[in-house]
Amino acid sequence: MTFDLEYNSGRTKLIIPEYGRHIQKLVDHCVSLPSKEERNKMAKAIIDVMGNLQPHLRDVPDFKHKLWDQLHIMSDFKLDVDSPYDQPSQEELREKPDSLPYPKSASKYRFYGTNIQTMIDVALTWEEGEMKEALAFAIANHMKKCYLNWNKDNVDDEVIFDHLFELTDGKINFKGREDELVDAKSIQRTRTSQGKKKTNNKNSKNRKK
Repeated sequence: MTFDLEYNSGRTKLIIPEYGRHIQKLVDHCVSLPSKEERNKMAKAIIDVMGNLQPHLRDVPDFKHKLWDQLHIMSDFKLDVDSPYDQPSQEELREKPDSLPYPKSASKYRFYGTNIQTMIDVALTWEEGEMKEALAFAIANHMKKCYLNWNKDNVDDEVIFDHLFELTDGKINFKGREDELVDAKSIQRTRTSQGKKKTNNKNSKNRKK
């Protein structure tokens, strides 16, 4: 007795793998039918089966249209049937998507995060005056907090001012300023007290259970 075994390595590559090889074989058979009436009948049956295999598509707007598009793609655009929708374009599907630009980040000072750069961009649009200066100083304080999140015991304010000067292309200059930023120890105390509160809340919840 001999068995005609099939191995995936010898099979044709599935165009849309999530539907499985049986659906692909049905599509191939539908393409080979001589009568358009037969192809139409079988294509509708395949669409119903595809819909049952992918129930999550029912939440997609116009999901029947999506199924018909997938049917044409699985047939390598060779299926001649009376589709209720226009056949998708091969050229459009094979077009390479536009490359996405790299997200704008705080230059080499990534430890500040992208929000700092966004805040800086907003501050630079404000008119000169006390409000803009207060916002810029608040940004510098936040930069110091972000800096200390990287397990640093302390950081000189001048370092933060230098970074702010660089990130704003020299448009915000606090170098030599006498006003001091928030003290590093107070930042660490706040962080420690917040950690204790979270721990206490967890313990109280566990006790209630």
